[in-house]
Amino acid sequence: MGSWQRILLLSGVMLRGGGGATALLGGSQALVCRRQLSGAESETLKQRRTQMMSRGLPKQKPIEGVKQVIVVASGKGGVGKSTTAVNLALALAANDSSKTIGLLDVDVYGPSIPKMMNLKGNPELSQSNLMRPLLNYGIACMSMGFLVEETVPVVWRGLMVMSAIEKLLRQVDWGQLDYLVVDMPPGTGDVQLSVSQNIPISGAVIVSTPQDIALMDAHKGAEMFRKVHVPVLGLVQNMSVFQCPKCKHQTHIFGADGARKLAQTLDLDVLGDIPLHINIREASDTGHPIVFSQPESDEAKAYLRIAVEVVRRLPPPPE
Repeated sequence: MGSWQRILLLSGVMLRGGGGATALLGGSQALVCRRQLSGAESETLKQRRTQMMSRGLPKQKPIEGVKQVIVVASGKGGVGKSTTAVNLALALAANDSSKTIGLLDVDVYGPSIPKMMNLKGNPELSQSNLMRPLLNYGIACMSMGFLVEETVPVVWRGLMVMSAIEKLLRQVDWGQLDYLVVDMPPGTGDVQLSVSQNIPISGAVIVSTPQDIALMDAHKGAEMFRKVHVPVLGLVQNMSVFQCPKCKHQTHIFGADGARKLAQTLDLDVLGDIPLHINIREASDTGHPIVFSQPESDEAKAYLRIAVEVVRRLPPPPE
């Protein structure tokens, strides 16, 4: 059926076979015809879209030497995702000293890991021409921030960003890792899809503040991972409460228990609550993450408990 025929049909006029005579359809008959056409076309389009997407999807290939990959993501920037990723990696190592941990920063435009982990310099190359991660606090780290000057903006289009992500995923010599924690950029765009479709991910951790605006985007982030068949391990409610250091009065600056309500909606668990505390901010800014620098603090213990919950929900590592 041609486009002009569809226009006539939607206007309530239907062509009859043979001599091209036309007859006006009643309103209900025209509605039925429109629905039948719309349903058939939408089903055809859905099938074509599925075929095209399946053709273009890359085959997942594990990162050599890495047993399990945990991605830390958020729908919105500024909710403490990178701080959570850094302290989660350190907490995984602190909870089990027999495990080897890596930290990969795939936020190409705004890498935070070099500063938070107090690392500078360019990675060396192995004999097989792979980049060697930089090491601090017992964590092997790789970031775009090691490959560009700290104050130089990365002004790249999509194809260049995808090429950089491919290098960070495939051209790093991690050695043998039990867990690789991946600090994702905010949002649900090309980078998130590329990472999710290129490597097998054991689970995703979604970080959000209790604020309604942040939770809307966290909801989208969780749904995105579900659509690409990545298990969502749970939510971290960051900046959940502020306690005055003098009078100890608690204030829910970003709202109370928003992430818990979202978790119920999504049938997920809240892995833990992280308070809004100056110690966390100062430790991150100085490159001495709180799990390492103040392991006995209540804030560090909150990250340690989250790490326990993450490991408990991970599937068994591959043989």
